Amino acid sequence: MSMLSGRTRRRCVEGLLLLLGTTALVSCGDKPEKVPAADLLFTNARVYTVEPGQPWAEAVAVDDGKIVAVGTSADLARYKGDGTRVVDLSGRLLMPSFGDAHVHPVFGGLAYSRCSLHEGKTLEDYQRIIARCIQAAPGSGTIYGVGWQDALFPPNGIPRKEVLDAVSTDRPLIFESVGGHSYWVNSKALSMAGITKATPNPLNGQIDKDPKTGEPVGGLQEAATALVQSLVPPPTADELQHSIIYTAAILNSLGITNWHDAGIGVGAQGASAVLDAYKAVKDKGELTSHVAVAMKWENDQGLEQIPNLLAAAKRAESYGFKARAVKFYADGVIPQKTAAMIEPYVGDPHNHGTLQITPETFEKAVTQLGAAGIQPYVHAIGDAATRAALDVFERAKAANGSLYRPMITHMNVVDPADQPRFGQLGVIAQFQATWASNYPYMDLTKQVIGPVRSQWIYPVKSILKGGGIIAYGADWPVATANPLAGLQVAITRVNYEEPATPPLLPGEVLTLEEAVKAHTIDVAYANSMEDLTGSIKPGKSADLVVLDQDIFKVEPMRIAATNVLLTLFEGRPVHGALDQFGAKP
Repeated sequence: MSMLSGRTRRRCVEGLLLLLGTTALVSCGDKPEKVPAADLLFTNARVYTVEPGQPWAEAVAVDDGKIVAVGTSADLARYKGDGTRVVDLSGRLLMPSFGDAHVHPVFGGLAYSRCSLHEGKTLEDYQRIIARCIQAAPGSGTIYGVGWQDALFPPNGIPRKEVLDAVSTDRPLIFESVGGHSYWVNSKALSMAGITKATPNPLNGQIDKDPKTGEPVGGLQEAATALVQSLVPPPTADELQHSIIYTAAILNSLGITNWHDAGIGVGAQGASAVLDAYKAVKDKGELTSHVAVAMKWENDQGLEQIPNLLAAAKRAESYGFKARAVKFYADGVIPQKTAAMIEPYVGDPHNHGTLQITPETFEKAVTQLGAAGIQPYVHAIGDAATRAALDVFERAKAANGSLYRPMITHMNVVDPADQPRFGQLGVIAQFQATWASNYPYMDLTKQVIGPVRSQWIYPVKSILKGGGIIAYGADWPVATANPLAGLQVAITRVNYEEPATPPLLPGEVLTLEEAVKAHTIDVAYANSMEDLTGSIKPGKSADLVVLDQDIFKVEPMRIAATNVLLTLFEGRPVHGALDQFGAKP
């Protein structure tokens, strides 16, 4: 019997009330009757629901892709019928699938399908990878790729063209950093783009130049990357679709079935090639995740772009995607000193970094979009950028009477005076869990902000104590999307790849329950999906994961080693198979 056969058996039972996650049913005539058989029954499990009224259970019944009951194995035995597939989990942990409030599916897919530098660990590795890419693509066109690490260019993360010139001076070489805020280019690319010592910095951008000669050294920061953009071949429609499918497979394998695309480009009248790609993938039945999209605010434009953003949101909603957010980029990153800081950078007394959007435009945009029910979603790295976002949220909320789920992402440094404002203003604090540990990039950060501000790095627990909502988003492919690695770091503040490193501000650790909530139901809330997914509750989509070890019982430093055995999206396996558990009809 098919997984959808329950639809034909339901009829008047369709709208029946399931009280408090139990198996109690009321028939159309208020007379108790036998429940209809479910398509799928998980039994003999350790079920963590993330529902405060019923956090633990033993069994879950699924029908037509929805959760229909949660309870004990004995109670839910009544859901077994002739066509029910019974899965005995033998005490394994069953949880709601994870969500991600910040991912770049298209950028990530393209990053790995072109000349990817992600596997390189040294500059010599990068040179070998690039040489192979040149050999594989003969001709004179640009070699473009993504994935170099800022930490390999100390002390400030600024790359040098000489490293690329040693590979080729005949073809333009353009490589985007793993974080997406910087380009690394060779002399040929600089020449073809007409970038010389006389070229001024564009608004919100920086051409890295030698302090003595004034010559460009090969690094382009923030908006300066646009100076060579015409040399980068644009992706085709097929490449865009492939990137989404590629990303979905990766995230499903990690137990993720809902994500927020953190910034898609929008053109006139809401046109968007990325949105078209999402629709095409969904129409082909190959989109295995609930998707929210955030339209990207272009800082080189003004309020005139608002109608286009609203048109794109309307189109996306008509395609079945959540589209209630606009992504603002308030500043850059800390090592290159493009993040906006309240106090100046160490050793650079006149440099605070800069806001990439004027406070006046920022406030008007958030207020006008907020009046239309749009969620402001703000990239803020420095403490001044975070404060500016909170100030704008406060004023927009006062002007409109309310503001839909304002959210700030990253927040590498948050001034103590601003930490309680998240709770006061109802702001979602969206952190990248694995970043809250010590590693080379963190060393670059500490060097330029100094020891005092280094006490305020990723203050997750402090914001939570102040009533703020924590939602995790990995910012993949900038960092691993693995939520189990994120859980481990969230409760230890120790680098999951280098466990011998000391913890980063251990007073900011979360409990495991808090961290799981921030990876599930609170992500669903940030993505405007909490009624659909994020916990195990009757009526919600059957988005579930089975893990190979119980993360509530293992040592904290072993959580990242946990594997996802099975991921269900809308009741069907999208990673792993039911057969591995000896599932039988």
